[in-house]
Amino acid sequence: MDNSNVVKQAYIMVQIKFKSLDEAINRYAQFAVPTLQKYQGQMIAGSPSPTQLEGNWDGNWAAVLRFPSIEAAETWYNSEDYKPLKELRIHELQAEEGRVLMLQEM
Repeated sequence: MDNSNVVKQAYIMVQIKFKSLDEAINRYAQFAVPTLQKYQGQMIAGSPSPTQLEGNWDGNWAAVLRFPSIEAAETWYNSEDYKPLKELRIHELQAEEGRVLMLQEM
């Protein structure tokens, strides 16, 4: 069976250290989640205190977002809807550079 035409889901993994988690929720998260939904994405996991198994963790927020395809994830991340929120997160709300990774289902 040839699976080359099967559309694979995509995931965005996020590790962020916000200056204030309350401010991030009030100024960013409540507006970012609706943009996810508009682009068929959803936050499937999120926590201010994930269980650290390996490596360094100094953030105060980790999340996993799921999209129906890598194209949908890229479209959301680069969209005009998300752009001002991304700029706000990066330039005003984060205490240091975050980590954002995009992965495609295997």
